[in-house]
Amino acid sequence: MTSMTESTMPTVPRGRGAQRVTQARVIRSEWTKLRTVPSSAWTLLITVAMVIGFGALYAGVRVTRPPHDAAGLASFDPTAVSLAGVQLAEISIGILGALLFTGEYATGTIRTSFAAVPRRLPVLWGKAIGFAIAVLTLTVPATFAAFLVGQSILSSGHLDTTLGQSGNARAVLGAALYLTAVGLFGLGLGAVLRSTAGAIGALFALLFAPQILVGFLPSSLSDHIYGYLPVPAGVAITNVRPDPSSLAPWTGFGVFCLYTAILMALAAWRLRHRDA
Repeated sequence: MTSMTESTMPTVPRGRGAQRVTQARVIRSEWTKLRTVPSSAWTLLITVAMVIGFGALYAGVRVTRPPHDAAGLASFDPTAVSLAGVQLAEISIGILGALLFTGEYATGTIRTSFAAVPRRLPVLWGKAIGFAIAVLTLTVPATFAAFLVGQSILSSGHLDTTLGQSGNARAVLGAALYLTAVGLFGLGLGAVLRSTAGAIGALFALLFAPQILVGFLPSSLSDHIYGYLPVPAGVAITNVRPDPSSLAPWTGFGVFCLYTAILMALAAWRLRHRDA
């Protein structure tokens, strides 16, 4: 009887035990989550549409309202016109970044993620790396397409420029890098606050409220502070003819990356020291 029971018991094939959790496997898992959730895919596509569509729309408006004097022509930045959609796209990409964490907290699936990866921090890095790759993959072609479409529209008013002009390629690529950094900024907020409403509210507050508040300060003081605020610092990399109060392109982008790194560090600390 015993031998019959033993003969009918299923056996576990050799070499098929539990797989070791590695960062590469966690990244692959988070990438699968990102690409299989319809809302994430749609948000990324909407972001691309904003970058290209609004840039083309704004270029069309500027053709009908060109600068009329020498000073206006000297300050006119055709690359910035083409990349005007980045200012809208940063909202959608930042919100999507926040939802990558807050969505799992809202549904409770974050417990499953942490059960599979007890050390927790690989989940944060996996989401960040997977999301950054996805955003860069889509926004680099989108910003270059926005530039080409915008310049083709501006050419009808002889206001266009070329990618080979000094600073243009850096600005176009920098726009994609900036959107990626904003996405990670939102992801960090989501991991810290763990609330969808709280993270979205904080995203708007941190990105846009400082500029409003600094506007109430005397110009002698605000001109020195303005360039270090999150959005002005980040978008400095997208400007070919920057405002005098702006930081240098890569310096400004570095400042924004520092803000993002601080949020990611806070997120890592909270994941290590607070329960899900």
